[in-house]
Amino acid sequence: MAGFARWPGSDADVAEAGRSPKATGKALRQRVPRGAHSVFAVRAGRPDALTAVEESNRGRLDELTPIRVGRMAATPFAFLRGSAGLMAHDLVHTPVTGIAAQLCGDAHAANFGLYGDARGGLVIDLNDFDETAYGPWEWDVKRLATSLVLAGREAGADEDTCRAAAFDAVGAYRRTMRVLAKLPTLDAWNAIADEELVSHADAHDLLGTLQRVSEKARKNTSGRFAAKSTVGVAGGGRRFVDAPPVLRSVPDEEAAAVAAALGPYLDTLPPDRLPLLGRYAIHDVAFRIVGTGSVGTRSYVVLLLDHRGEPLVLQVKEARPSVLLPHLAAAGFAVDPVEHEGRRVVLGQKRMQVVSDILLGWTTVGGRPFQVRQFRNRKGSVDPAALAADQVDDYARMTGALLARAHAHSADPRLVAGYCGKNEELDEAVAAFAVTYADRTEADHAELVRAVREGRVAAETGV
Repeated sequence: MAGFARWPGSDADVAEAGRSPKATGKALRQRVPRGAHSVFAVRAGRPDALTAVEESNRGRLDELTPIRVGRMAATPFAFLRGSAGLMAHDLVHTPVTGIAAQLCGDAHAANFGLYGDARGGLVIDLNDFDETAYGPWEWDVKRLATSLVLAGREAGADEDTCRAAAFDAVGAYRRTMRVLAKLPTLDAWNAIADEELVSHADAHDLLGTLQRVSEKARKNTSGRFAAKSTVGVAGGGRRFVDAPPVLRSVPDEEAAAVAAALGPYLDTLPPDRLPLLGRYAIHDVAFRIVGTGSVGTRSYVVLLLDHRGEPLVLQVKEARPSVLLPHLAAAGFAVDPVEHEGRRVVLGQKRMQVVSDILLGWTTVGGRPFQVRQFRNRKGSVDPAALAADQVDDYARMTGALLARAHAHSADPRLVAGYCGKNEELDEAVAAFAVTYADRTEADHAELVRAVREGRVAAETGV
């Protein structure tokens, strides 16, 4: 019997060249030594912190950018969270192997967390994909490692502990890739990000913290949000209550445009989801500010009620081009045209997660692309900057393992594991880079704080 035709992107071509994926990855060390990943130096022409922030604010709602600046000015870790584009600019000048993966694009330590699956369980995984793109796996790893150094410093950990957190994150990434490379392909593909993976990552001391976060996440639902943020109206139904500046009503015309956009959104869902949403009716639309990196983008919450008055809240969030895209070609990676930014975000998320929100989709409002997802889908997260010093390295190992599992959906784990190897050379190198780049981020943050203090940029704090 004739064999199956190769699928696009098959690794069989690598084997035909006379090498296995593992051997191919190992051979890449000759061209890009693992120790080379320690290198970072500021290049001429790099934008200063204020210029970078102002550039990233372009196209956002002017009245909200002071809130974004205020949040970024709070701490160096917060600055990093809002400056993925600046770091991408810097990463272009660092070594890459050429192995591509679907990237989170903003894989800092606060972008991991819990969320609900379709059967009421909780999954631990990456949970923010606004900047997702296909590019060098090293960029996500270096951003994660740097963020852990900054979060550890903010948590009050000493410098050895902060460096160890970056080292441990890379080590967990490397070891998890090796585990996945040895599994049957289907088992590796379906590896669930759950307590078993946390145990594999040797993050046992974190289990108590995760249990507390899990208990809180189970209560973080549309129903609970609606109970706090809506009131009943005459004749039945409910509406949102203004809580400025975070939550506010919108003009009828704007609300109608958002509601109308949910029609085309349905076309982006699998057909079996349509009877579910068909049992809900739209009752209200409001504007709601979102997290640090997204402040100033257009984001709405839509209140739907079923026949019993039980709520489902959808988030309709503007999808801007990934900040990585201008830099990928310079790093040697092809950049395909983006059909729709919301579609890019949704497909990137599905490529990285084993379990995704069953209502993920995209639409267009007023000519702008948006993603659509459940709001408060039993989401919970660990604040890495609030961890006890002795838990930072546990959290680092967990997130490193999660990132490896996410990358393994698009990059062959045998290829990446072949490059990363058995020893700690890569771990040491990326940890050194992380400390250096954390120092650079602290200097950038200080520049922004100085600009705020001197009145060169407006900032609103406490929001």
